[in-house]
Amino acid sequence: MRTPTMLLLLVGALIFSGAGLVRSDASDHRYKEGDTVPLYANKVGPFHNPSETYRYFDLPFCVPEGVKEKKEAFGEVLNGDRLVSAPYKLNFRDEKDSEVYCKKKLSKEEVKQFRKAVEKAYYFQMYYDDLPIWGFVGKVDKEIKSDPSEHIYFLYKHIQFEILYNNDRVIEISARMDPHSLVDLTEDKEVDAEFMYTVKWKETETPFEKRMEKYSMSSSLPHHLEIHWFSIINSCVTVLLLTGFLATILMRVLKNDFMKYAQDEEAADDQEETGWKYIHGDVFRFPTHNSLFAASLGCGTQLFTLTVFIFMLALVGVFYPYNRGALFTALVVIYALTSGIAGYTSASFYCQLEGKSWFQAPCRTTKYPREVPPLPWYRSALPQMAMAGFLPFCAIYIELYYIFASVWGHRIYTIYSILFIVFIILIIVTAFITVALTYFQLAAEDHQWWWRSFLCGGSTGLFIYAYCLYYYYARSDMSGFMQTSFFFGYMACICYGFFLMLGSVGFRAALLFVRHIYRSIKCE
Repeated sequence: MRTPTMLLLLVGALIFSGAGLVRSDASDHRYKEGDTVPLYANKVGPFHNPSETYRYFDLPFCVPEGVKEKKEAFGEVLNGDRLVSAPYKLNFRDEKDSEVYCKKKLSKEEVKQFRKAVEKAYYFQMYYDDLPIWGFVGKVDKEIKSDPSEHIYFLYKHIQFEILYNNDRVIEISARMDPHSLVDLTEDKEVDAEFMYTVKWKETETPFEKRMEKYSMSSSLPHHLEIHWFSIINSCVTVLLLTGFLATILMRVLKNDFMKYAQDEEAADDQEETGWKYIHGDVFRFPTHNSLFAASLGCGTQLFTLTVFIFMLALVGVFYPYNRGALFTALVVIYALTSGIAGYTSASFYCQLEGKSWFQAPCRTTKYPREVPPLPWYRSALPQMAMAGFLPFCAIYIELYYIFASVWGHRIYTIYSILFIVFIILIIVTAFITVALTYFQLAAEDHQWWWRSFLCGGSTGLFIYAYCLYYYYARSDMSGFMQTSFFFGYMACICYGFFLMLGSVGFRAALLFVRHIYRSIKCE
């Protein structure tokens, strides 16, 4: 019998294979000497603004005749790739030495355009046999002069390609810009430019199946692994201390509460109840704006399911480096497939809230709500959200830098197993801190815990967005209106997703806890 999860994985695998997410390229890259190997120019853009990219030929490079655009998969389009045939001819094992492929007189406007690109540290990206190539467009000679008007701007006009091969397959490629072959762009005048390239081939024993390990291992170097494991140890210690203290305190406090309430039941019936038992007739009173609450819970549950499935694909090796657009395809497809989870969760929860009686409530709700007693300021929503979000954020902040450097930089992140462990730690810490704060809220006879548990659980998303401010201004060199709006706009969407996901986790944990404690006492 196939479970819904198995069917979801089966359908997803079929869609992924059709969308180009799962690729099998072991048999498509065999060449004979002199064969044409596909080389595509992808994009150019400022190095420090990774989201600001343009077409390769938006800069006034020599445009060869018959430029063709590569037919791209769905994920490549979402990734912003713009692959076109490059002007260089790198045939298999065909060496070339300073071959001129273009002579061009750059106009004043073209010189200004190139100089602006060099000033902003523009880089280009190409793909040769699906292997990435990078290089800078030019360089700035500052000559220890702080005044930008005295800087000298140069355009690189000679690219030196070095390609490694194993029998009939391409294994590795690198591009180096010749520092002695330059075009001066400092003055606004026409300039003659002669663009050249050199190709050198070398044999290697690296097998074709391991040619991507060069990029995979970049985030697995000893220095990086040491920091990653330090992050894991730090998070684990935080979790053990937190869960240990909370479990010990809650168990002892609850044990005392249960003993106290059991003794009260045997004593006089007119004895006044205090503490969280006192509000048993209000604790399961449904929250205000219950339709919004049900919708938020459904969306958070869907995002949690989406995250788990993305980790499953990552751990089995689907998102290997430079599998172009794989992650974006997976996000779109799995989000569509899991939309039913959001609808079912929201609808079922809303039906329970709108019904005459909730069959899952262990206590009967009174007709009129009790008034919440005045509480000190530190028991209000904002201070508790700050406390609830700070501890989970401390458990993940070290790993957060590497994620930001990968998403908003040029680093590669491939240690998904460590990231999955950090995610599990985040879920555990969020659940425990929300349960603890919910108990303290109920003990203070405040029965409005529904929204509070959701807000406290999701408050980590607010801390992540605050970290975005720190990362942008202190750890990155991003600038400009386009990059700034792109960064903060997209991070606002991502942090809102974290808020919904962790909020649903916090509420689910608090709900289980509240049901348990009120089921364990006798309520009339």
